[in-house]
Amino acid sequence: MGFEIMEQLGWEIPKHTIVCMASGSLLTKIHKSYQEFSKLGIVDDSKYHIHGAQATGCSPITAAHKSSLDFFKPVKPDTIAKSLAIGTPADGFYALKVMRETAGHGDDVTDDEIREGIRLLAECEGIFAETAGGVTVGVAKKLIANGQIPKDDSAVLCITGNGLKTLDAVADHVGRAKEIRPSLREFEALLSN
Repeated sequence: MGFEIMEQLGWEIPKHTIVCMASGSLLTKIHKSYQEFSKLGIVDDSKYHIHGAQATGCSPITAAHKSSLDFFKPVKPDTIAKSLAIGTPADGFYALKVMRETAGHGDDVTDDEIREGIRLLAECEGIFAETAGGVTVGVAKKLIANGQIPKDDSAVLCITGNGLKTLDAVADHVGRAKEIRPSLREFEALLSN
């Protein structure tokens, strides 16, 4: 994912990368990819910050980061972000180290903030993300509001899954879906109503 980020940005490392964390592995691997391309001379060696995002109901890594600890305490997950609900993250120690080394931040968002992040991404970008994407958007919004990510700096938000995976998390919050048979005629009739 890190290699693709740099390629899509015209062979540059973004100033800020916000990554959702379950085990913490994706965050550490993106950092590794930035280092590798920098060492190879594919991208300019530049200062960047990698930020971690978790759901409040399962935030052992970001809780440790906010407390300036280099270890995390396992937690029992309680969040709609099931794909991130790992209470004992295998790479948590390394994710903490990366956030510290890159002067990144870690934060978490509530289930309601996750739903709001999903809605915001769908309305503004036309992307329907699963709950992990809502976590990433919600945390990015917090970090920008707190001034931890300056509004004019480049930032990449890692959206890792499609919202169709977690419809149950938003079903009671977005209105009832209309079901039709797989027919163009029914689709057109629905649009004309």
